[in-house]
Amino acid sequence: MNPFRVWIRPLGTTCRVRVEGLKNARWLLDRLGQSFVFKTSEALDEGHDSPCCTFQISYSSQTPRSAFEKLLVAIPEVKLMSEPA
Repeated sequence: MNPFRVWIRPLGTTCRVRVEGLKNARWLLDRLGQSFVFKTSEALDEGHDSPCCTFQISYSSQTPRSAFEKLLVAIPEVKLMSEPA
């Protein structure tokens, strides 16, 4: 799989995640579900005029923001971007 861009925007107890491409977003959600405590997320939202998809994931005491960011950085296919989602 080719690397793809991911943007995150913390929103209190949740995080908005924007992923380059629907296929990549589905793959990332599956990967997060396998390797992390995130078993559910808000539904994927495909931008009508955008090549990106967004979803939200809730933080928990077991999976704080810092742990989520470290997990994303550790995935070779993810290119975490500094711009907000």
